Amino acid sequence: MAAPLMPKATAVWLVDNTSLTFDQIAEFCTLHPLEVKAIADGESAQGIKGMDPISTGQLTRDELEVAQKDSNHKLKMAEPKVRVPSLKKKGPRYTPLSKRQDRPNAILWLVRSHPELKDSQIIRLVGTTKNTIGAIRDRSHWNSANLQPMDPVTLGLCTQIALDAEVTKAAKWAPAKPEPVEGEEGADTLMPAEESQNYSIDMTPPAPAQPDETISADDVFANFSAEKSDEEPQN
Repeated sequence: MAAPLMPKATAVWLVDNTSLTFDQIAEFCTLHPLEVKAIADGESAQGIKGMDPISTGQLTRDELEVAQKDSNHKLKMAEPKVRVPSLKKKGPRYTPLSKRQDRPNAILWLVRSHPELKDSQIIRLVGTTKNTIGAIRDRSHWNSANLQPMDPVTLGLCTQIALDAEVTKAAKWAPAKPEPVEGEEGADTLMPAEESQNYSIDMTPPAPAQPDETISADDVFANFSAEKSDEEPQN
């Protein structure tokens, strides 16, 4: 049986404004009769303001009058005037018939480009089944020879935002790569002592470059004397 929106507030109003029995109020408000008795004695719900179920459309006046005349009558909730649609259960993503033939190509692209994605994530993206994903992974699909990896976003099977969100989730779930241990391949280690002894550094400064022609001091003074004699005035 459906309960009113505010059971205790409704029970407070019924206790104060009707002659219903504790059992009738308790059953309508889904409370225990002793709890309704405590409300009537002022031991419980002292700070709760009563709510009229008739004004809120949860109980009809005719139903209330019938219940007050017959202590064995059980109150019934009034039929709601507005129907609230029930939430649909999440199921496989619907794919139009015109695009279903492209799903294997999209699955192959996801398996190769993003191997970190789980099967459940691929199912949400392209609306396939786990058996199909497994067949494409192990190359047992009936059309494996003709499959070509294609981006599901380009095919229109999912949005780029949805794909990025699933990839981000998969990256968070992926285990962190362990740091390389010293001595293993890929770790930064010092050169062994046996190898370092074979290396030597030559600290000798390089020799200065030699000119192509060697000039003697006698030639320099001879040229200087010749130039000086040419500058003297003739008598």
